[in-house]
Amino acid sequence: MILFFISLFFGCTKKSTQSETSIDSRDSLSKYLSLANNFDLPSEQREKYIQKAFKIIRPQENDSLHRVNLFKVANRYYNLENWKEYKRMVRLVLEKSAMKQDAFSMAKGNNYLGDYYDSQGIPDSSFLYYDKAEKMYVELNDDYNLAKTIIKKANIQFNQSDFLGSEKAASKALKIIKNTNQSDVLYDAYNLLGLIYNELEDYDNAMVYHKRALASIDDELMASFYQPKATSYNNIGYLYLKREKYQQAKSYFQKGLVQKNISRDKPYIYAMLLNNLAYSKFKLHEKEKLPDLFFKSLKIRDSLQLTAGIIASKINLSEYFISKKDTAQASQYAKQALELSQKTDNYRNVLNSLKQLSVIEPQNAAVYANDYIKVSEKLQKSERKMGNKFTRIEYETEEIKSENTDLVQQNRNLLYFFTGLAMLGLFSFVIKTQKAKNRELLFKQQQQMANEEIYNLMISQQNSIEINRIKEKKRVARELHDGVLGRMFGVRINLDSLNKILDETAVEKRNNYLTELKNIEQDIREISHDLNREKSELINNFVAIVDNLFEEQKKTHKSKFVSSIDPAIKWELVSNSLKINFYRILQEALQNINKYANANIIKIELKKVEDHLILKITDDGIGFNVKTARKGIGLQNILFRAKECDGVFDIKSSKGEGTIITVTAPIE
Repeated sequence: MILFFISLFFGCTKKSTQSETSIDSRDSLSKYLSLANNFDLPSEQREKYIQKAFKIIRPQENDSLHRVNLFKVANRYYNLENWKEYKRMVRLVLEKSAMKQDAFSMAKGNNYLGDYYDSQGIPDSSFLYYDKAEKMYVELNDDYNLAKTIIKKANIQFNQSDFLGSEKAASKALKIIKNTNQSDVLYDAYNLLGLIYNELEDYDNAMVYHKRALASIDDELMASFYQPKATSYNNIGYLYLKREKYQQAKSYFQKGLVQKNISRDKPYIYAMLLNNLAYSKFKLHEKEKLPDLFFKSLKIRDSLQLTAGIIASKINLSEYFISKKDTAQASQYAKQALELSQKTDNYRNVLNSLKQLSVIEPQNAAVYANDYIKVSEKLQKSERKMGNKFTRIEYETEEIKSENTDLVQQNRNLLYFFTGLAMLGLFSFVIKTQKAKNRELLFKQQQQMANEEIYNLMISQQNSIEINRIKEKKRVARELHDGVLGRMFGVRINLDSLNKILDETAVEKRNNYLTELKNIEQDIREISHDLNREKSELINNFVAIVDNLFEEQKKTHKSKFVSSIDPAIKWELVSNSLKINFYRILQEALQNINKYANANIIKIELKKVEDHLILKITDDGIGFNVKTARKGIGLQNILFRAKECDGVFDIKSSKGEGTIITVTAPIE
């Protein structure tokens, strides 16, 4: 009995102690993780708290809470920029996630590995892991994390100058989170699109997206630690800097610099704002705090080892000292920028440095220009290679995914087979129906060709008659002019000579005869001219035929009809084929307007522009959908005739807006 009670006492004591230890460990873990993320503490102290937290987490059971805590530890290492431990922790959580088939944690782990390789400047590996995470988030239907991952891929493409690929990815992310309140993803997408359009020198679009990014910031949802406002103010200011609006640029950089804790939370943005503010003041010829602002920015960038920022600062300092006529310092900073750019294989900054040196040392401009061309070619090849690599990565991961789904696809083949049979039957029905319609259309076209042959014969016959009439009229005109008119002129001369006789009565009579002869002479001349004028009118029998068509239209239909035919057109030089096709187009168009358009006004214009005939048919009717109506027989006939005369057919119409048909054909 004594032994029983002793064991019971110690057992209860042990159980109570374990329970207290468990509660204590949870409290300690929360405390250590919180302290590890306290940015006011020294880095060494924060790392010790991370290690203490990991000691508590490591022996825990591999459940979802355990994996969440491992991700928290990885996050703390990321914030400390301890990349070795960060990568080790992510690999560990991926291993544990695979053991439990935790798809969400595996997607998140791949995302974290993408972050790691991005921090190490290995864009292709980073892109690969982001792409893996993207595929997993698609399967999980997790739109928020999917959009965030696509934005990360887009950022890599942007940094590698694959601007079109980056723009496509950012737009895809926006489409995914459309109609949601995910302000952080929305901000990242808008901000990135602004940066892309800035690089593409589309400054108007860049300004639109940067202002959208600024407007999308939700102070409650987006932690101030990320300093989104300072980032947007810097980007908008930089756009004004590009447009040489230095006063507006300066005001935005100043807005960014007054953001709370900007120098502590985002020192690289703070350094960027300082440098850009200094450059704005320099361009505005303001001497205050210059060049101190440039040096302050350079110092921060140097401490953070921001290579691209250091190069930009040194190029700006070089430009500043050129303005101060200090060529030695200007050359020194430009050469330092060039050396650093070459070491890091940053071709864009190499180009900027060479450009700056060619300004400072004009005597060596030819050498720098030659280097500039070589580096520019390298840059183009590098950007093309990286863009192809990203495409290949996406393709290869898609192939792997395709291979994994082959088994599922085989199970669906039977369903697809029966669906295919049903579709085949439907297609057969559609094809038969279409063939019947095509036969009908072919029959109508053959009818029209027969009509054209008859019309050609009619035109040729009428032309022969008109030519004979014109010849006869010309003969009569010559007879009148050369025969009758000549003889009458002789009579007038003789009578005029008789006026020398002094008999007053004879003189008066002769004057009357002379006046009458002059009147007859004028009448004959006018008749002769009229006969010759009829030539041009009669030979244009095509115009007469078209006029008959127009008159018939006016008599038969109530629509107001306005026509205009260019008198400069020499119809005798226009081929019969072209005239026939234009006439048939007019007929078809008027028939369609009368039948369907319900138009109040119809306008026909036929004119010559250089060596082309242009037929324009306009109505103010109800209009129609051009895409669906192009299948109609009437419009098909017009299109066919336009092609027959090597012409171009254009139609513009929309519901309620009327219709404009234009046919342009060359005159052979």
